[in-house]
Amino acid sequence: MAIWGKIFGGVTGFAVGGPLGAALGTALGHAADSGTLLHPPAVGWSDRWAARARPDPNGAAAFVAAKLAATLGKKEQLYGLTCVILCAKLAKCDAPVNRREINAFKTRFRVPDENMRDIGRLFDMARQRTDDYEAFARELGQAYGKDKPPLEDLMGTLFAIARADLAADEPLAPEELRFLKRVHALFGLGRGAWERAEQGRARAAMGEDDAYTVMEVSASLSNEELRAHWKKLVRQYHPDVMAARNASPEEVQIASVRISKINAAWDIIKRERGL
Repeated sequence: MAIWGKIFGGVTGFAVGGPLGAALGTALGHAADSGTLLHPPAVGWSDRWAARARPDPNGAAAFVAAKLAATLGKKEQLYGLTCVILCAKLAKCDAPVNRREINAFKTRFRVPDENMRDIGRLFDMARQRTDDYEAFARELGQAYGKDKPPLEDLMGTLFAIARADLAADEPLAPEELRFLKRVHALFGLGRGAWERAEQGRARAAMGEDDAYTVMEVSASLSNEELRAHWKKLVRQYHPDVMAARNASPEEVQIASVRISKINAAWDIIKRERGL
């Protein structure tokens, strides 16, 4: 990933220190001492925070950074920040973080040496608490609602970390499985994305949203309506049908390419919907 040099400037500095982070940390520490930190504003940070007996200025700082990145449209910063936070929280949710999980994280993201210290600080801070991961996953899912591939890539990384300390046939811990299912839902990903991430397969070359575009339909259609529309397109563009209509060789070639794309899109939609 080539974004690590960028995510520790600006708002992301709130999460790990620096002048702005130090100022925010002081303010949050004061709020914690006075008992006001865990009374979120109407727009809220997380309902879970109000239920905690002890204030969490570090967690609050991280979420302020994520919220600011999302609000200011800094998607790269939000993505990098949330990747580290979710990976750390997943690694810790079932047991203490171990070296194999850390190595799996480093292998997937290939963090440059000059950024490793800051990434490590953020990772260590994030793993101190695991019950607030949904707020971060929700922010990222909303920011990338129309750009799903990065979310699927992150799901693959989370599965790799969860399996890093397991034997080949050993099941995931219940805590990890619950974490992954909830993140998958908050990301708004389909069934196919889950299966690819779970099995360690590369994501499809065509995204689910692109598949609906290729078929010129809305994702709101029912399974029966989609199947009927696919059959209609096959009848319209199949090369044999085109040839029977005395289409030119060029038109038949164009139709062949079109029907290949339609069938590929239909395969993706079927997998996502479990058809």
